[in-house]
Amino acid sequence: MEQSELLTTDDGSHSLRSARFGVNYHSTHGALRESHHVFMQAGLSDWLNSPKAGSTVRILELGFGTGLNALLARETARHHPDISFVYTTYERYPISEDLVGQLNYPEVLGIGRDRFDEIHTAAWEVEVPLEPNFVLLKRRADFLTDDRGAVHDDLIFYDAFAPENQPELWTVEAMRRCARRLRPGGVLVTYCAKGQFKRNLRAAGFRVEALPGPPGKREMTRAHLIDLA
Repeated sequence: MEQSELLTTDDGSHSLRSARFGVNYHSTHGALRESHHVFMQAGLSDWLNSPKAGSTVRILELGFGTGLNALLARETARHHPDISFVYTTYERYPISEDLVGQLNYPEVLGIGRDRFDEIHTAAWEVEVPLEPNFVLLKRRADFLTDDRGAVHDDLIFYDAFAPENQPELWTVEAMRRCARRLRPGGVLVTYCAKGQFKRNLRAAGFRVEALPGPPGKREMTRAHLIDLA
C-alpha cells in the first residue's frame, strides 16, 4: 500500500504527497478544482454534450489515486440516468484504508461518506455496479502491459504522475497504447501540457487541442483520436 502524506489544497479539499514518487497527487491550488476542470468539464461533460455521446460512455482512467475522479464521475452518472457509465481505472499502488478514511471529499461535496468509501472497498479485477447506471472496474496492474478487456473506450482520463516522475507513461508508445484503447473519435484529457508530450500524442494519431488550465496552470491538453474512416 502507498503510504503518503495528507495535505490540504487551496480549495479546502485534500490531496496526498506520494512517498514513493515524491510528488503531489493533485494541484496545491485545489484538488477538487483541478479534477472538475480537467476531467469533468473538459472531459466528461464535454463528451456527454457532444454529438458523439451515445447510450453508454466507457471511461478509462490512469491512475485511480485517491479515487476523486471516479467519485465525481459517479456523481455525474446520477444526473444522467439514461446513460450507462462503465469506468475502468488502473492503479499499481493503492493508498491505505487509513488514508481513505482521512480524505475529506464527501464533506467538501456534501454527499454521504459511503458513496466515496464504496469506491475504495469495491473489489479489484471485477466489475462492481455502484449505481444502476455506473459500473466500476479497478485494475491493479501495469497499464503498459495489461491487455485484458481491450474494449474501445470513449474517454481517457490520463492522470498519471508528471513526465519527470513517471516518464514511461508519457512516451509515444504509451500514447499508441491509449490510441488502441479508444474508439475512433475518442478523447484523452490530461492536466499535462508539455511540448514533447503533445508531439508524442500527434505521433500516435491524435489531434491535439490546448485548453486553458485549472487555477495555477496556464494550459491543459485535450486530444482527439483521428478517425481515418
